[in-house]
Amino acid sequence: MYFTGIIIAVCTFLIIGMCHPLVIWWEYYSGTRYWWVWLIIGLACIVPALFVENVIVSSLLGVTGASFLWGIGELFSQKKRVEKGWFPMNPKRKDEYTSLRSE
Repeated sequence: MYFTGIIIAVCTFLIIGMCHPLVIWWEYYSGTRYWWVWLIIGLACIVPALFVENVIVSSLLGVTGASFLWGIGELFSQKKRVEKGWFPMNPKRKDEYTSLRSE
């Protein structure tokens, strides 16, 4: 039996599952101004994935890189969700939001 697909699937699920709360945490503490860090991490994972021969490692690098690249858009979406009041706003960064909630 071959478990490669199952290993990749479970790890993909975990990587995506970890990126979701990371986006929320990142937006709360640093906002969207450091989105380029996510770009660098994403590219730093995707480029080596092209050269790694091991299928599992290459796949997981690719999934991690793609998740970080997708996370860039999610950072900006998270900012909008905060502005709508769906998530807590960091009071230290109130001036960074276009529509301020009254609290």
